[in-house]
Amino acid sequence: MAPFPAIVSLAETDSTMDALHALAQGGAPAGTAVVAEAQAAGRGSRGRAWSSPRGGLWLSVLGRPATAGLEVLSLRAGLAVAELLARLGAGRRLALKWPNDLMLDDRKVGGILCEARWQGSAPAWVVIGIGLNVTNVAPVELAAIATHLATACPDLTAPALLSPVIEALRGVDAAAGPLTGEELARFARRDWLRGRDLEAPVAGTAGGLAADGGLLVRRPDGTTAAVRAGTVIMAGTSATADLRPCS
Repeated sequence: MAPFPAIVSLAETDSTMDALHALAQGGAPAGTAVVAEAQAAGRGSRGRAWSSPRGGLWLSVLGRPATAGLEVLSLRAGLAVAELLARLGAGRRLALKWPNDLMLDDRKVGGILCEARWQGSAPAWVVIGIGLNVTNVAPVELAAIATHLATACPDLTAPALLSPVIEALRGVDAAAGPLTGEELARFARRDWLRGRDLEAPVAGTAGGLAADGGLLVRRPDGTTAAVRAGTVIMAGTSATADLRPCS
């Protein structure tokens, strides 16, 4: 019988992503998770720094898919966690901002980061990471755009969320192909970008997702672009969202 995947708990680490990559290199089984009370060098998309003090949930889970279905993995993982948090009390206040952000009352409360390591053309493993502000307060400089889960669910703590979030991420199929119609409908119910005007990478109005995870943008001339590369800039603001598939 294969060993049950471990949950490695650390007081502090540079990054749970890096710690789990090291364990994967050593043969850790699928489902292994690393959680830290704090991260000294947490990161988001494109390597951006992620503030990770005590009070938040800083967690990574290992997958070993036999085939590559990774371009929509962050969307599936985000959907799984968003629906979990909604059931735990966040309700409709919790939304998804494509491609990898969790939003609470129009401010960022968490993010998903996926990183793969490859053997030739096949994935050797994939790490799904989540950073979730729970009781920790966002840095002052981010107060206008970030929040924490306690504003909606004051009884929730990072330790209480640990097991259900791990199980949600373990349940995400990293080898699955394009998003199904049912998944697209579920995402649409929480789609924070849908209907909002964008300046870039294509000027127009966000119109949902394609099955391959691309962002659909309705141009002013009535045509639709399916965008998979670039940086989203909201019309009239400097707010951005990276378009970045699993690396």
